[in-house]
Amino acid sequence: MRLPVLPTREDGEGSLQVHDDQKITGAQVFAVYGKGGIGKSTTSSNLSAAFSKLGKRVLQIGCDPKHDSTFTLTKKMVPTVIDVLETVDFHSEELRPEDFVYIGYGGVQCVEAGGPPAGTGCGGYVVGQTVKLLKEHHLLEDTDVVIFDVLGDVVCGGFAAPLQHAQRALIVTANDFDSIFAMNRIMAAILAKSKNYAVRLGGVIANRSADTDQIDRFNGASGMSLSGRFPDLDAIRRSRLKKCTIFEMDETPEVKLVQEEYMRIAATLAAGVPAQPGTPLRDREIFDLLGYD
Repeated sequence: MRLPVLPTREDGEGSLQVHDDQKITGAQVFAVYGKGGIGKSTTSSNLSAAFSKLGKRVLQIGCDPKHDSTFTLTKKMVPTVIDVLETVDFHSEELRPEDFVYIGYGGVQCVEAGGPPAGTGCGGYVVGQTVKLLKEHHLLEDTDVVIFDVLGDVVCGGFAAPLQHAQRALIVTANDFDSIFAMNRIMAAILAKSKNYAVRLGGVIANRSADTDQIDRFNGASGMSLSGRFPDLDAIRRSRLKKCTIFEMDETPEVKLVQEEYMRIAATLAAGVPAQPGTPLRDREIFDLLGYD
């Protein structure tokens, strides 16, 4: 599995460049977006595990009402922030971090925002309140790496709140039209937020993709580049069923390759990656670029 390697920075680990004259130090904050069902939670959890193996203090925040982002790290569906807030009648000042933060594999701190039952409220509002709670307890600063695993391709309202705190946004996609179409819209939302916040496009991770020809074609037209690639391997699927990270699976040759790829991506991100200048395409342009006659 030969993959492209992003250039690393030489200005110190834990330092990301936002503008030529401005650096962000402290926690590196990443927001992971992508089409629904594309494998963001699997990618996020395995990246968190990889960062922990690099000696990083990691916080992963699941931003999806179905609250399944961190279960491969914690081995269970943990109580959500909305669950815990209900127990104190939504008086957040009564909560302590240990009331809603759970320790998972590799010491990764895990938080699940949760949300209302389907059709009864706004999940985005819950994400916004979760971010507010994390800031009140300084959890976004008192760690080395923060990963927001964000619901589907929804980037409006509260679901865009992570973009106000992230330095780099990563997009998970597959080598198909629908996933790339969603990626293009996510790019537009991230670039809109980048006008007022520090967040910048950080790269594309291809998941469940034996080939990347369609992704490569889109990246060439939009200015994006590939950060990593994972083929559609049964070992990755089985790790979810076993409620564990890929690093806890029996080390077959294919599992070892996946582990090495996650470690490579984590090390590259930890060293700092330049912002990507991606330019979204018009909807019609994507059809013309990737569609068939």
